[in-house]
Amino acid sequence: MTRPVGIEPEARAELEDAAQWYDKQHRGLGLAFLAAVDRAIAHLATWPDAGTPIGDIAVDLPVRQVRVDRFPYRIAYLVIDDAIQVLAFMHDRRRPGYWHPRLDG
Repeated sequence: MTRPVGIEPEARAELEDAAQWYDKQHRGLGLAFLAAVDRAIAHLATWPDAGTPIGDIAVDLPVRQVRVDRFPYRIAYLVIDDAIQVLAFMHDRRRPGYWHPRLDG
C-alpha cells in the first residue's frame, strides 16, 4: 500500500533551495536532484519502515530517514497513522540536528 506523503513547509523550502543551488552549479542538476528525491519519497511511501530510525532526538517519536541517491541528502520523516510526514531534507555535512525543534510542534 502506498501511503500519502505530506511535506512540512520548512522542508519544502529546504528542497527548493537545494534544487536551485544544484542548478546554479550545473544546469539540469537541480532537476536530477528533484528526481532523486521523488524516487526516495516513492520508496518510503511504499515501504515506510525501510528507513533507518533516527535515535539522536530528544522526543520519543519514531522518526526515520532515507538517503537520496547520488546526493549528500537524507529525508527525515514520521509515519503518522496511514500517512507520512516529511520533516526535513537534511544535508549530510551541514547543521546536524537543526530540524529537531520541528518535532515540538
